[in-house]
Amino acid sequence: MQIKRTVGEKGQVVLPKDIRDYIGIKPGTEVSFEVREREIIIRTAADPAKFVEDFCNLPKLKKRLTTREIKRIIDEQYEEELPHALHRR
Repeated sequence: MQIKRTVGEKGQVVLPKDIRDYIGIKPGTEVSFEVREREIIIRTAADPAKFVEDFCNLPKLKKRLTTREIKRIIDEQYEEELPHALHRR
């Protein structure tokens, strides 16, 4: 998808609604900018805690876990998913 926009006097650009909807950008969403040579990449900013929680598929925690407890949870999830992953092959 490629859509042209004009940069305003203050250096602002409005992200087209189609792109905002596709990427999930809503009012108040924090974004990050990455510059690669002469390109700008805009991403929704990653919340490190949310990333780890989503990546590990951990439920909301009421207390801090030790490394050993986290490893146990990951191992349990791995063992639950392994038969399904082998079956899909």
